Amino acid sequence: MARILIVDDAKFMRATLRSIVERAGHDVAGEAENGVEAIEKFRELKPDIMTMDITMPELNGMDAVKQIKQKYPQAKIVMCSAMGQQKMVVEAIEAGAKDFITKPFDESSVLDAIDRVLG
Repeated sequence: MARILIVDDAKFMRATLRSIVERAGHDVAGEAENGVEAIEKFRELKPDIMTMDITMPELNGMDAVKQIKQKYPQAKIVMCSAMGQQKMVVEAIEAGAKDFITKPFDESSVLDAIDRVLG
């Protein structure tokens, strides 16, 4: 099972993701609520996978992904986007994200994305 870092500025979204991944037997290594925290926690925790919200204060998910991938090219990041952000999803994949899931979260979509990224 994977160690997962959950990044989202909304506490409710982090709690929802935590519940989904823990029920599936994964371990939540930690949580962050903005891109700056995400970079620090990634460096500190070295998770197997990171879920990254796109729209966040301080540093958005797109810029955080670029910075993390620059330092840790092996990082496995799954972007989280609200419906209708398809252009951003494409940009995120180009920036190095491995997959994406849309909000509101659907348990099977989240777990399928994690399985795909774990390969």
